[in-house]
Parts: sequence; C-alpha cells; structure tokens
Amino acid sequence: MEQALLHPSPAYLGESELEQNRQALEREKRAESRAMMRLTMPALLIVGLLMVVPIAWLLSMSFVGQDGQLSLENYKLFFSEAVYRQMFVSTFMIAFVVTAICLILGYPVAYLLAILPSPWSGLLMLAVLMPFWTSGLVRTFSWLIILQRNGLVNDLLVWIGAVERPIALVHNLTGTIIGMVHIMVPFLILPLYASMKAIDGNLMRAAANLGSTPAHAFRRVYLPLSMPGLIAGSIMVFVMCLGFYITPALLGGGKVKMIAQRIEESLALYPTWGPAAALAVLLLVMTAVCLGVSLLLVRRLTSER
Repeated sequence: MEQALLHPSPAYLGESELEQNRQALEREKRAESRAMMRLTMPALLIVGLLMVVPIAWLLSMSFVGQDGQLSLENYKLFFSEAVYRQMFVSTFMIAFVVTAICLILGYPVAYLLAILPSPWSGLLMLAVLMPFWTSGLVRTFSWLIILQRNGLVNDLLVWIGAVERPIALVHNLTGTIIGMVHIMVPFLILPLYASMKAIDGNLMRAAANLGSTPAHAFRRVYLPLSMPGLIAGSIMVFVMCLGFYITPALLGGGKVKMIAQRIEESLALYPTWGPAAALAVLLLVMTAVCLGVSLLLVRRLTSER
C-alpha cells in the first residue's frame, strides 16, 4: 500500500495527472535528446566536414575543363564515348557477379558459425578473420602466383587429368572475380553471422513440431529472419566492389577495366582533374541510385510480409 502511494499506478490517477505525467516524460525525452546531440555534435561536424568537403571539391573539379574554365566537356566526354559507358556496365556487372558468388559461399559459412558450439565456432571465425591479417595487395599477388599457368591450381588440374594443358586463370575476368571474391567474402559473413546469431533456435524446432519440413521451415522462418544481415552484407560487398583498383589491375592484366582504373589513367593522361572527377561523380551518383532502388525493394518485400 505504501509503495502504491509513493508510485501511484494509472488506476489511481485521473486524466489530468496522466496528461501531466505524459508531458513530463516527453520533456525529459526531449532534454535527453538535446543533451545527446550536444555531446555528439563535435564528432558529427568532423565527420560531416571530412565527407562533404571532399565530395564538394570533387564535384566542382568535374566542371573544370582542360583550359581551366567552367564547362560540361568532362561529362560530354562520357556520353560521347561508348568505351566509358561500357566500362561502367563492366564495373557494375563484375560487382554484381562477385556479390552473388559471395552470397552463395558466405551464407553456409555464416550459418555454421551461428549453429556450431563455441569452440568450433571460434575456430571457424578465426579462419574467416585470418585474411584480414594480410594486406589486400599481398593476397592479390598470392592469387597471381597460385593461378598462373605453372601455378598450384593448373598443376593440380593437369595432375588429376581435368585438363590436358594449363588454362588461363589470370590476366582475365576469371582471375579478377576469384581475387575479389576472396577479399569480399568476410565482409558478407560478418553482418550475416550477427543477424543469424540473434535468431532464436527454438523457432525452427517449433516449426518442426507443427509439421514443417526442414526446407520449408528454413524458407519461411530462418531466411526471412536472416534477411537484414543478408541485405546489409550484400550492399556492403556490392558498393566496395565498385571501387576496386588493385585486384583488377593485377589479376586482370589490363584486359579487365573498371572505373577506378580509368580514373587513375585519366589523372595520368589529362593535365587537369576534370575527367577523373567527372567519372568519380558519375560513379557516386550511380551507386546512390542503386542503393536507393535496393532500399525501395527491401521496403516493398518487408511490407509484403
């Protein structure tokens, strides 16, 4: 009784007292939000400057012609030359293929990480994180050695009789995709594992008790619950693939051209930053459009469920 008098429940309060309590809670919530905003404002300003200033400078340089005057010649170059459009198509196609392969390879690994006991899960996680201990340049050179004509893969294929003579696995699209997939798979596994780890295992058992087959329970229960991590990892991998430079340059051998390589060539060929800045701005805009479309699709799929 004494406790109820000190902290009266809604049953003991009239409408005016409830309204006063609601307003007090709203004021406290707004005050807490303002305090958090003041605390984070310095960091937000720094991050904003580091993001906005370079992008604004890049955008301004894209309108500077070779004569140093403002013009649209850098963008006209893109729309007049088919090679630039083909390069953008190739870049997005490679990013899409790499993301799809990472999904196929990464989903089972993340699932094993989520269901295995702690000791085995820790060992598998160590194997997933181990590539981060080596730089991407070293890993790319390793694939260059492994996939070359007298490398380990070709020697193994010839030894088991799969091929009669060594096949070309580097300095082409195949080697580029292999190297990019190796680098990108951990970036898909980690957010996917975090999403799967939060799924209650009792849900699958409950579905089985209700007569659902394992495949049906996985499709109707587990896959939708893991979708946030799947989408986050896929978007991360896709966006990072669009800016790849070292791996296509080494494993592609000049035969696989992506936008980052063309940006570097533009800086070397032209006396101004204009053409390279225009390519970078176009890539940024197209990436933003792809992200916007993917978010709309995700919201539509979520609303349908």
